[in-house]
Amino acid sequence: MYQQHFGLTQLPFTLTPNTQFFFGLTPHVEALQVLQTAIENGEGFIKVTGEVGTGKTLICRKLLNDLPEQYHCAYVPNPYLSPEELRWALATELGLSLDENLNQQQLTSLIQSRLLELNQQGLQVVLVLDEAQALPNESLETLRLFTNLETESTKLIQVVLFGQPELDERLEDNKLRQLKQRITFSYKLRPLAWDEIQAYIDYRLSVAGYQGHSLFNDKDVKLIAAAARGVPRLVNVITNKALLLCFAEGETRVHTKHCKAAIVDTEDAEPLPPAQQQERWIFLLLLLCASLAMLYVADVDWVSMLRESI
Repeated sequence: MYQQHFGLTQLPFTLTPNTQFFFGLTPHVEALQVLQTAIENGEGFIKVTGEVGTGKTLICRKLLNDLPEQYHCAYVPNPYLSPEELRWALATELGLSLDENLNQQQLTSLIQSRLLELNQQGLQVVLVLDEAQALPNESLETLRLFTNLETESTKLIQVVLFGQPELDERLEDNKLRQLKQRITFSYKLRPLAWDEIQAYIDYRLSVAGYQGHSLFNDKDVKLIAAAARGVPRLVNVITNKALLLCFAEGETRVHTKHCKAAIVDTEDAEPLPPAQQQERWIFLLLLLCASLAMLYVADVDWVSMLRESI
């Protein structure tokens, strides 16, 4: 809606984890460095955890895009799978075309043979699982057993787990102590500081085609950072709404009132003081005004076309 108003070629604050918008924020760069070092090391499990919306999936996709050619990546985005389903998912990612009537022992044997084949071709298999906190205990144990597959000098498969803090809590369970001991590298994503969020906002606007002066001043970025608790996803939601309100008023720079109204309208944002929450009506009113304005323009065009036809 506001792309043309701000001279943008695309929306800058969508929730889709688009690697085109990957910005070298310190926690994200550090996480990638840990992952790359661990994968080069060639052993065990690797774990990256972080709160909802801190950028795990974006880092995951960036890792997949940047893996060198000597790695064969198997990616499982939704690991809420039984051990049997997990084996089938891995087999599919390894390029195996299998008879559905295979039993689990036969399937495991074929997976091992395929891993050996890829190893002989000079390829190292990396299994990447997003949302790993959803894995049942039995499936986590299946993963551990997969990492037992090895030659005399190297593991046949490495496992990278991306998950929410609940994954760390689950690994404290005594039943999973064998898997926990296999985690050789780990990283925990932290929230962003306000100055990192300022750079993040400016960068995304730049990638989206914006070429003017900064749309958000320091004071408003600090306000957004506090309301979003340093979480990039919430920053995207609030910033997108603030731009929408700015556009609805015909302004060329975002003001504090736009940010406050966007924060109040965002479900998971830290609430503003009660005295400031009355500004919620601004958001709805400006959206209504913007909608009516567009309808008005549409009606004028329609009337003009009708007159010309007469």
